[in-house]
Amino acid sequence: MADQLIRATAAAGGIRVVGVTTTRLTEVARQRHELSYVATAALGRTMTAGLLLASSMKQPQSRVNIRVKGNGPLGGLLVDAGLDGTVRGYVEKPQVELPPSENGKLNVGAAIGQDGYLYVVRDVGYGYPYSSTVELVSGEIGDDLTHYLATSEQTPSALVLGVFVGAEGVEVAGGLLLQVLPKAAQDEALVTLLEERLSTLTGFTPLLRAGKTLPQIFEELVGDLGLEMLPGNQIVQFSCKCTRDRMLGALKLLGQDELKDMIAVDHGAEAVCHFCNEKYHADSEQLQDLINQLDAQQARQG
Repeated sequence: MADQLIRATAAAGGIRVVGVTTTRLTEVARQRHELSYVATAALGRTMTAGLLLASSMKQPQSRVNIRVKGNGPLGGLLVDAGLDGTVRGYVEKPQVELPPSENGKLNVGAAIGQDGYLYVVRDVGYGYPYSSTVELVSGEIGDDLTHYLATSEQTPSALVLGVFVGAEGVEVAGGLLLQVLPKAAQDEALVTLLEERLSTLTGFTPLLRAGKTLPQIFEELVGDLGLEMLPGNQIVQFSCKCTRDRMLGALKLLGQDELKDMIAVDHGAEAVCHFCNEKYHADSEQLQDLINQLDAQQARQG
């Protein structure tokens, strides 16, 4: 089944609920980047969070960038997610592996590290992007982004993320974002009730592994609070905008001398996209064509 994102409201529009399954796209990322177990969990959680954060934006071209930089062995990671349901990302050191934590779960917090920063950039589709930086709370991604939402966007929020990786790959992955909007934020009893219910969740992947669907999870959490499912379930997927033409354009920026050196020494060039690990090759003839283009540009300018 394709990964999906669904939206709902409750409490007469005072509560916003968004859920997403990201099993397939996380597996695509795992294979493309040859990720370790803990790197898969870290990147999968962050890609899930990126899609959840982007889901509230308005312009079709809106996107969210999340960068996590801690003092752990993974080095850091970067995710780019859009309102259109596309997401991509990478880990600086994808082969790093760590033993499980004391509770038997993948130790993402230790892999990321607790000393560092979380950077979030929102490109709303026009004007300058909005950026925020907060210190890491735990390195577990969910805790850190919940802290970001509370401090930078001042929205009472709960973010639950999960990735379960088995011997054959990603078994389930997904997440839930629940936000109390300003019209309901002053209702202390409502906020307390939501906190109590969320505290009973031991994670998101156990629900998915038990066969629960996103609507069923929504119903269990806020079904008695006037839950209203919104139309338009959205397909989400791992997708990168890199192309061969973009790669050639980037090589062209290196200049004639560098291109000539590539022809003489390597008889071509290889470029690798950080986001999707796609490899692009350019042979000597293609590099010479780029040199000829640069020569023509100089002749027109001279």
